[in-house]
Amino acid sequence: KEGKIRHYGVSNESAWGVMRQVAESKQNGLTVCKTIQNPYSLLNRTYEINLAEVGLRENIGLLAYSPLAFGVLSGKYLNNKMPEKSRLKLFPAYSRYSNPQALKLTALYAELAKKNNLSLTELSLAFVNQRPFVTGNIIGATTMEQLKENIGSIHVTLSKELLDEIDAIQNLQPNPAP
Repeated sequence: KEGKIRHYGVSNESAWGVMRQVAESKQNGLTVCKTIQNPYSLLNRTYEINLAEVGLRENIGLLAYSPLAFGVLSGKYLNNKMPEKSRLKLFPAYSRYSNPQALKLTALYAELAKKNNLSLTELSLAFVNQRPFVTGNIIGATTMEQLKENIGSIHVTLSKELLDEIDAIQNLQPNPAP
């Protein structure tokens, strides 16, 4: 009523929770949330199941976090590598994206990226950037080189054929990082 909150978003919410929020806001003449911040990446596409439809129909954009799946989709953990000072080295309990099925798909995505003259990071971030329900891609970098590559992904456009190949890999294990 005092005009202090004009826009807001929700985080880690379900489709039911977002729709309850939308219904209550509309019923009471309040502002509806504008964004939802949930994980979304090649290894976690659960947002597509119900939330993408809600977001598109209700004009609530996704602020995708963990688009590189804790760095797994940068390729730095391939072939059992564990770089010093990496997130998974510092926080081994963050194993959601480093389980056997997620690592198997990561290797397949890395091969696909290489075949298309892209880095795994470029493929992963470009995929997220091109989704129609994504408003923002929350990147993270610890070096200037990583930051440049992450930002540069906005200039990468994946073809329909490449997107189909991504979907074929995802269909091998639809939810590799539960």
